[in-house]
Amino acid sequence: MLSTLRNAWKVEDLRKRIIFTLLMITIFRMGNFIPVPGIDASKFANLTKSGTLFGFYDLLSGGAFSRFSIFAMGVTPYINASIIMQLLTVAIPSLEALSKEGDDGRKKIQKYTRYSSIPLGLLQAFGTYAIISRYGALRYTSKFSIFLIILTLTTASIFLIWLGEQITDKGVGNGISLLIFVNIISRFPQTVYQITGLEKAGTVNMIQVILFVVVALALLTAVVITNIGERRIPVQYAGKSFGRKMAKGQSSYIPINMNASGVIGIIFAISVMQFPATIAQFMPNLKVSQFIIASPYSPFKQNTWQYAIVYFLLIVFFTWFYSEVTFKPDEMADNMHKSSGFIPGVRPGQPTAEYIGKVLFRISILGGTFAALIAILPIIVDGYTSFKGISFGGTALLIEVGVALETMKQLQSQLVMRHYKGFLK
Repeated sequence: MLSTLRNAWKVEDLRKRIIFTLLMITIFRMGNFIPVPGIDASKFANLTKSGTLFGFYDLLSGGAFSRFSIFAMGVTPYINASIIMQLLTVAIPSLEALSKEGDDGRKKIQKYTRYSSIPLGLLQAFGTYAIISRYGALRYTSKFSIFLIILTLTTASIFLIWLGEQITDKGVGNGISLLIFVNIISRFPQTVYQITGLEKAGTVNMIQVILFVVVALALLTAVVITNIGERRIPVQYAGKSFGRKMAKGQSSYIPINMNASGVIGIIFAISVMQFPATIAQFMPNLKVSQFIIASPYSPFKQNTWQYAIVYFLLIVFFTWFYSEVTFKPDEMADNMHKSSGFIPGVRPGQPTAEYIGKVLFRISILGGTFAALIAILPIIVDGYTSFKGISFGGTALLIEVGVALETMKQLQSQLVMRHYKGFLK
């Protein structure tokens, strides 16, 4: 990674792109510390504790939500819009046809995603206002103050989407992903400070700290291996004749990444698990709400074994569901047949689609199980060790490793395009 960055810095065009990216990130981080006027963020400090839905949003926003800065919502509206558009692309034939039109179709879908993030941003901003008002964090309750809060949050979120697109076009890597990456990595000093504070207070000893670091490094290694690991389905293409010439058959493969769905399954599972508890907080006097929030048998009560089991199963399910929706074995088998390709030992047509479906099912279950183990790790650490309240989780590692590897791949491809000999050695 370091050698790739060093070689990229030697290329003038890439150096300009890297500098532009760093400048945009600097502007972004400055905005994370500009507070929204009229909000007392200390009133809802417990709302963003680790493991909650708002804690996950605070993780993606780099602590901006807990500080309630202008970037409190981050790029969450765009993420939600992207997920919704991906699902609609499968459900609506016109969008599915548009996605098959190449680069022009993808640009149109991206434009629809950007436009749909505006109403989603307004809706999320209003929901955020309702939540903070529930905790008494509003210093002013006038209609103008409410309008100003909603307008500030929505406008700032749209600005971040624009900023991310500028990084994608003129900088290095995927801009939206890099903004999330920077937010998560910015929490690392806070995690170190928390661990140091626990060690000074005598809550943990040095041996426990060393073991924690070893486990974290092992987890990082496992996430890297999972992100680069893939199941390759071999494909053989028959030879073709062009007049008097005969082209030889070629061998290729279909790569299926073990962690193809990323953190989508975790996002869905968190939303399902936290939605009943969030609604129950607004109606605490109902018996159902009391059961959800306080009952020891409630599967929605955090840091309990019931919560961990249901959370685990939901992640596996949503990972499998998302893989089944995005990967289409029938379409892959049909395209393969049109290109005179076949999987050795498997008949073309429906048998090929069934074979790809079986492989996809196994990989998605395996990847979902790994993601679920990563996601419930903070629950285990907080409930059964002395490292309580540590803002460290496997979900952050999944995002960080995925974005870092993708950015490095883009840099390497840019270097190859420029025939940089130092990289090719």
